[in-house]
Amino acid sequence: MSDSTTLLNQFDRKLIDSLYVEAMVLADEARSFFDHRAEEHRALLAQIDRVEFACESLKVTTRLMHVIAWLLTQRAILNGELPESVRGEERHRLGDAAVTAPGIGDRFSFDMKTLIEASEDLYDRVARLESQLLGRSRGTRLVPLNPARDLLTRLERAF
Repeated sequence: MSDSTTLLNQFDRKLIDSLYVEAMVLADEARSFFDHRAEEHRALLAQIDRVEFACESLKVTTRLMHVIAWLLTQRAILNGELPESVRGEERHRLGDAAVTAPGIGDRFSFDMKTLIEASEDLYDRVARLESQLLGRSRGTRLVPLNPARDLLTRLERAF
């Protein structure tokens, strides 16, 4: 294994481990919010907003579970527990997660809005990482995404 490959693997490991820690902390914050404070926030909402709140709660937890499952798979690949070839298999890919419509978070408390935005941000970063890792394993050089292209992609997914 070349020095550049070793350095790249070390970088991948550190990045994936830090994303995993971030995902677990965010998942714990979401669990704590939904277990202890969500009911008081939900009680202040109109009936239709309560339905939206429930939907957004599911979206947050789904995004986080997709991210955590994907990161665990990447850790298994880096630890040699799974071959790198599984990275491209559909069952080991980052699952699709429903996008939150713009402005929905403004109907909710600051805590809920923060959870929605943080889970979307984490999911988007992990999706970019997955794309880069897949491109690297296929031998394709990916053009780095720019913020404008990323925004357009998110808008396309939303509509």
